[in-house]
Amino acid sequence: MLKTNRRSRKEQRLEARVTPDQKRLIERAAELRGTTVTEFVVVSAQQAATETIRDFETLSLRDEARKVFVNAILNPPAPNATARAAAQCYKEQIGL
Repeated sequence: MLKTNRRSRKEQRLEARVTPDQKRLIERAAELRGTTVTEFVVVSAQQAATETIRDFETLSLRDEARKVFVNAILNPPAPNATARAAAQCYKEQIGL
């Protein structure tokens, strides 16, 4: 998780419209955590953002899929005619 630097200047602002029920829920949660509503919302949003990014950037494979993936990395197949032609075309375009 990203750590916040209390000394860094907070120059950006976020605003959100919420229902009365949502506001009460957030206020109660902040109270239970002993923080302000703002701090609770910012920390919660930051945690959710970090988890979302991690979920989208992490490849998780199980069982057979993991074996196939590792085998392909460790023992890549030889390039076929289409791949060789694409490589040659690329080399010609960049002047190699």
